[in-house]
Amino acid sequence: MERKQHLTNARRLVVKIGTRLVARGTEPPDFEFLDQMARQVARLRERGLQTVLVVSGAVHLGRRALGLQGRVEQVALRQAAAAVGQPELMHLYLEALSAHGVLAAQILLTAEDMADRARYLRIRNTVEALLEQHAVPIINENDSVSVEGVTFGENDRLAAIVAAKIHADALFLLSDQAGLHTADPRENPEASLVCIVRPGDDIRHYGAQAVGSESRGGMPAKLAAAQMAIECGIPVVIAHGAEENVLLRLLEGEPLGTFFLPGEPLGGRKLWIATAREPAGRLIVDEGARRALGNPDGASLLPIGIVEVEGEFHAGDVVEVLGPDRKAIGRGIVNYSAAEIRRIKRLHSNKVAGILGHTGPEEVIHRDNMVVTGE
Repeated sequence: MERKQHLTNARRLVVKIGTRLVARGTEPPDFEFLDQMARQVARLRERGLQTVLVVSGAVHLGRRALGLQGRVEQVALRQAAAAVGQPELMHLYLEALSAHGVLAAQILLTAEDMADRARYLRIRNTVEALLEQHAVPIINENDSVSVEGVTFGENDRLAAIVAAKIHADALFLLSDQAGLHTADPRENPEASLVCIVRPGDDIRHYGAQAVGSESRGGMPAKLAAAQMAIECGIPVVIAHGAEENVLLRLLEGEPLGTFFLPGEPLGGRKLWIATAREPAGRLIVDEGARRALGNPDGASLLPIGIVEVEGEFHAGDVVEVLGPDRKAIGRGIVNYSAAEIRRIKRLHSNKVAGILGHTGPEEVIHRDNMVVTGE
């Protein structure tokens, strides 16, 4: 019932298609799968639904073309493989979609594009314009130019960010796995499928399922992406992409894969904070601050509650806030740099000006500029 409530009325979808659905090892691309997916996208368009595809496989296809064996770890070589493979990957999708009368458009993104609010707004406007023209945006990370350490990490996270930015009604993460299991089903025959995950469910111990050599993702990445999306109010399904008519059946509420029930949607500014790139640094707070930040009435983070500062960042950057047990509490925009916070941590706010030599906000992170996990 909960699935049908959230999925049958969805009008805008983000569908992430994993590498292993398109190609494996030295085998040629799976044209049958691509045709099946394109046919479903065409059917959805006929029904008035909008679909955005987030695709993987450029590095894999480029690696094969270059004759490289195994996983590519060297950054320059990985970027070279992406540069070779991206045109082929796009060609595969363009051919498949055009055979069903669907116009597609390529958008390549870097983490920096989405971290900069002005740039991400322009990207969102482009996606909106394409959808209004009944085109299907095909999005991938621009691996050939992404800076090491400033990447999405895997396209599951990219898909969650895109879904949040364009206010999608649902996010489908498709791979060669049937969903989240209690253990890795490839190693444990007794592993059972987790059919539904509700906000607050502790599923971290399920996330250690294997990461394939064809991708950087695996189940841990999908769980992190699902968590991000549901915190933005977007329902998520992790399902096997090769299931016949998987998109159509999911939208009818059929119990395929694992369904993640969403929380309340975030507002515009908090949405940007929640989906910004990897935090520029971390603040570890004491138990009193942890409780105050988790209070339903909300509280700002004051200097006195900060125990430790990790990383180097500037005022205006997004940082992650961790509790004394180092579990994530949330993330927010800091009013002070890392160097300044190191000088004022554990102090009352009325002493900040005297230490720094200038007046500033009494809080390190204002409540309005913070997203608390589960908010």
